[in-house]
Parts: sequence; structure tokens; C-alpha cells
Amino acid sequence: MSVIRQDPTTKAWVIIAPGRAMRPHDFQQVREPHVFAPRDESCPFCPGNEAHTPQEVLRLPERQGTGWAVRVIPNKFAVLASQGEPRHRAEGPLFREMDGVGYHEVIVETPIHNRTPAQMDDAEMEQVLRAYQARYRALQQDPRVRYIILFKNHGERAGTSLVHPHTQLVAMPIAPLQIRRKYEVAISHYDDTGRCLYRDLVEAEVAAQVRIVEETEHFVVFHPFASRVPFETWIVPKHYQPSFGQVSSEELSALAQVSRKTLLGLDNALGKPDFNYVLHSAPTEDETKPYYLWHIQILPRVTTIAGFELGSGISISTVMPEQSAALMGDIMTRMRSGRP
Repeated sequence: MSVIRQDPTTKAWVIIAPGRAMRPHDFQQVREPHVFAPRDESCPFCPGNEAHTPQEVLRLPERQGTGWAVRVIPNKFAVLASQGEPRHRAEGPLFREMDGVGYHEVIVETPIHNRTPAQMDDAEMEQVLRAYQARYRALQQDPRVRYIILFKNHGERAGTSLVHPHTQLVAMPIAPLQIRRKYEVAISHYDDTGRCLYRDLVEAEVAAQVRIVEETEHFVVFHPFASRVPFETWIVPKHYQPSFGQVSSEELSALAQVSRKTLLGLDNALGKPDFNYVLHSAPTEDETKPYYLWHIQILPRVTTIAGFELGSGISISTVMPEQSAALMGDIMTRMRSGRP
């Protein structure tokens, strides 16, 4: 039977209808895999083609050799521009606008064209996360910036336009309505209880032990109670940190390990699915307030959003998160033990 669950972080409702699918294993992607070479002469992100991109704003060097491990460049087709001021303008009482001021950057994660995050080693993943944090910390100093989001589109179904592994960063002068809604819910919870909603959520998931995929010293990986899509996965810190900019060097190393293993687990569970990956952090003006926890949300693209979801705003998932978490947890356990 279907259930309708409420997301405690947004109060939005989600329909989970397992009768529309069969078992979690049925989400395995059955398709002819694309085979890519380690280097593509036509790819602007490959080594040797640096002149085809805007001038980099950050370069992390290789551990050995004279090349680069990670490059950060302005997006050639940026949705926002760094020049100007976000002044509001109005055309009558209803129509308001401002100049599209902000930053849109690309983090080129590796010089190897066909190396996915799940295939990286922990040190490579850590370099990527250090680049994320370096740019996050740099851009949060701009007083025009109110919100910074990091996101990765992996695969055609996730909306990627270039195969070479990369993440995008957008720093904007507004806090999106969806983020403000999450913050309002978190503030209301804090006013009622004196506690952070996200810390309570992590503690409740750990206590329940039915949607936990992995638990480490610093992080909890789980499938949320009201998952929007099958195998939606969150990576959440155990310690209070509203902002990704506050993560310590030790925790960043631990995050590299758990992120890579989680992505590899999803690859093993779902047959290397396309996915969207989002790093959520508090709005820059609220980074010291005790309402929020930064976290990573991974959304595998194993189903298609259709008319009902678009028209109603209600997501439909076709697998119970308790089932998907159990499958993922078993896969992660076998990975740790070296069993197939």
C-alpha cells in the first residue's frame, strides 16, 4: 500500500508508492555503458586545453608531477555576472527585478576525462572537497553574496552537458524560496524546542536504525523518511556546523572517504546511475545561527518526473527508504569486507 509522508525539514508531502515498482534491485540501470577515453582532444577541461576555458581562479597541484589535480574556472556560460550591484527595481506593485549579479564557477575535479567520483581514491576526493571549501570561503566574503550552492549533474538524465567530471558553484544575491522555507521550518522547531531540527533528525535516524546506510565518527549516511526519489541519500555531519565553510581539515578528510564510498555504493546498487548531487549550506548571513546543518543530498535519476509531480509539487517515490537503505547498507558492509 502507498503511504504519504511529510518531510520534517520542509513540511512538504511525498507519496511513496512501492506498488508502482517491484524490488529495490529493479532500479538497476540496464543500458549499454558509454566508454570514454582518459583524455578527449575536444574536451575543454582536459589537460592541454586550458586555453579554451576562462582564466582559472584556483589550481590545486598534483601530488606528484607538475600538472594540476583540480582547477576552478568561471563558467563560460555563466547564469550570473560578478560585476555590478544587486539593486532592486520595480515596475508597478507586482513586477520586481534586479541585475543578475553573482558568481558561477566550474570545479574541474580531475585531469582524467573518464574518472568518475566513485572511481577516485580518497586523496583525490579530498582535493575536490578542498577546492569546494576554498571557493566557498572566498566567495562568502563578498557582501553581495547571500547564498552559495554547489551541485553536480552526473549523466545525461541529470542534465550534464560535458562528460568530464566537474561540479558547479553558484553564489547569488538572494536566498532561494525553497531554502528560506527550510530555514523557516528549522527556526520554528528551534523556537519550540531550543534544539536544531537537523541534529534532532540525525539523532532520530541513528536511534531508529531503519534508514541508516553508514555511520562513522563524523558523519551519518541515511535515506530520508520522506525520500523524494528512490535511493535519495543524505550525508550529514554529527557535529553542529551550519556552514560548509566551518568544516575542519580532519572532517574534510573523513568526508572524502564517506562521500566516495557512498557514491561507489550507489554505483553498485543501481548500475552506475545518473545522479544529481547538491551540497546545502546555510545562507551566508545565517552561518552562526543554531538552526541548520550543512549536508550533501544525492538524488539518483532512476525515475522520470511527470505531470503529477510538476502540477502538484508532490514527489512520488516508488521504493520505501527502509528497503533501499537496507540494500545499500548491505552493499557498503560487503565493500568494507572486500566481498563481491
